[in-house]
Amino acid sequence: MLRAVPTFLILLLLHLYLKRVFYQPMEKALSERNRATAGVKKLAEESLEKATRKAAEYEDAIRAARSTLYKEQEAKRVAWRNEQTASLQAMRGKADTQVAEARQKLSAEKEAAKASLGAESEALAEQIARTVLTGGVN
Repeated sequence: MLRAVPTFLILLLLHLYLKRVFYQPMEKALSERNRATAGVKKLAEESLEKATRKAAEYEDAIRAARSTLYKEQEAKRVAWRNEQTASLQAMRGKADTQVAEARQKLSAEKEAAKASLGAESEALAEQIARTVLTGGVN
């Protein structure tokens, strides 16, 4: 058993040497790397959250702009339709007035033609009667 003591002491010294020279610096480097990685991950997560918020704000702004644009377009369409309706009604009124005037004119011309034909027919009837009575038929 005493023969194992020097091997044990050598292993103990090797363990202490490796712990001090190899494992402590490696553990220090790993912990620094983990801290740096955690910091970078945290910054990346914050940047991602910020980008997500900005994208949502951008989408909201686009949605609001589209809504405003659609409302303006709809208002213009309604105004245009109202303008067209008013124009059509004015044109119909003008056409109805022209038709009424034309009917009155035709009615007046019809009455004038009837009166003229009545007078001419009486004159023709007299002329025919005179011709027949005077014996002027050949």
